[in-house]
Amino acid sequence: MHPAHSITRISALALGIVGALACGHAHAAAFQLKENSAKGLGRAFAGSASAAGDASIIVNNPAGMRQLDGRQLQADLSAVSFSAEFTGAGRNAGPTGPGTGTPISGGNGGDAGKIAAIPAAYFYTPVGEQAHLGVSLSVPYGFATEYDSDWVGRYGGTKTEMEVVDLGLSASYDVNPYVSFGASVFAEHMTIELGNAIDFGAILASARVPGYAPGSADGSLKVEGDNNAWGWTVGGLFSPDENTHIGLSYRSKVEHKITGGDATFVVPQQAAAILSVARPGWFVDTSGKATVTLPASATLSVTHVVNDQWTVMADVTRTAWSTAFDSVTIDYASSQADSVLNFDYRDTTFGSIGAEYKLNQNLTLRGGLAYDQTPTTAEHRDVRVPDTTRKWVTLGLGYAPSEKMEFNLGYLHIFASDPTVTKASETGNLVNGKYDVVGDVLAASINYKF
Repeated sequence: MHPAHSITRISALALGIVGALACGHAHAAAFQLKENSAKGLGRAFAGSASAAGDASIIVNNPAGMRQLDGRQLQADLSAVSFSAEFTGAGRNAGPTGPGTGTPISGGNGGDAGKIAAIPAAYFYTPVGEQAHLGVSLSVPYGFATEYDSDWVGRYGGTKTEMEVVDLGLSASYDVNPYVSFGASVFAEHMTIELGNAIDFGAILASARVPGYAPGSADGSLKVEGDNNAWGWTVGGLFSPDENTHIGLSYRSKVEHKITGGDATFVVPQQAAAILSVARPGWFVDTSGKATVTLPASATLSVTHVVNDQWTVMADVTRTAWSTAFDSVTIDYASSQADSVLNFDYRDTTFGSIGAEYKLNQNLTLRGGLAYDQTPTTAEHRDVRVPDTTRKWVTLGLGYAPSEKMEFNLGYLHIFASDPTVTKASETGNLVNGKYDVVGDVLAASINYKF
C-alpha cells in the first residue's frame, strides 16, 4: 500500500468514528428507544398511538389526548439491562491482505453492556371541550457500550455513548367525538462520546518505516460533541365506534449539525515525530463538524375494547433508516482529509400485539409480543453495531387505588440470535467472532389526576 494512501485511509477510520452513531443493540432498532411508558411496555407498546389512559400518547400521537381524563401528571422510569459479550479473535494485516498477519493481542473486552435508566414525564390539560395541550420529556434515542481498552477489537471501537433528550409541546383538536388531529414540536439535545484505538504500527509499517509492524504502536482517539435541533410529530385518531380506535402518527427526521466537536488523539512519541513530517497537521487534537440525521418514522396503531374486561391492541411502525444513515461526511478543522462513512442501513419494521385484562376495578394485567427488525445486515455489522433482529415478550400490571392515582409496572425480555462479526479495520486488523446478547427492561410509572 502506498504510504500516502495508508495515512489517508487511517484518517477516515480515526476521525470517521464520529459518524458511527448507529452503535448497537438498544431496545428498538439500532439505538432507537421506545421506553417512554411502563404501561405501554407491559403490552409491548401495542396501542401506543391509539390506546386510552396513558399520558405517553402525548409523544406517540398527540391526537390521542382526546382519550385522557382531566388534568394529569405522569412520570415513568425504565431500567434497561443490556449485556453484550464477545467471543472471538483477531489478526493484523499481513503480506496478502487484511487479517493475514500476526494475531491481535488482547482479550474479549469484557461485558460491553450496562444498566441504564431512561426517564419520561408528561403533563396534560384539556383546553375547553374540544382542545387539548400536553408537555413531554422523553429519551427517544440512546445507547452506551464500553470494552476493555486493550481488547482484540479495539481498532473498531472501545467506547460508544450517545444520549438524545426531547422536550416537547403538543396540541390537538377534536373535530367531533370520533375524529381528532394533533401536532407536536420538540427541542432535541444530542450528546456523543466515542473512542477507539489506532494502529499506528500498521500505518508506519505500510510506509516502510523500519522497526514498525502492525500492532506494535497503538494510539487512541476520543471524540466528543453535542447539538440542539428541532423536530415535529403529527397524528390523527379515528374512532369508528366507541370501542375501536385507530391512530396514525408521523415523527419527522431530525438533522443534527455538530459544529463544535472535539477530537483528542494519543499518538506514541516516536510515531508522532515521523507523522509530523510525513503528514503535518494530521493526528493532532482538533475540532470538526458532521451532520447526523435521526430517522423519521410512521406508526399505525389499533385498539379495540372487546368487553368490560378485555382490550386488544396492535402496532406497526416503519422507520426510515436508509435515508438517515446511508452515509455520514466528517469535515475536520485540521488539514486531514474529509471522511465519508457508508452505513447502508435499511428501513425497518416494528410490529407488536398486546392485550389488557381488567381483573377488577383496581387491578389490570397486561401482556404483549413484538418483532423488532434491525437496520444493519451481516455484511455491514461491526463491533460498534452488534445488532440483530429481536423478538420481545412483555408483561405488565396496573394498580389504581383511587380514581386520581394509578401505578404501573412493565417487564420486557428480549430473545435474539447471536450476531456474528467479521470486519476489517482500515489498517487491515480483522476481528472475527460472535456476541452473546441479553436484554431486559423493568419500568414503573405513577399517574396523578387533579
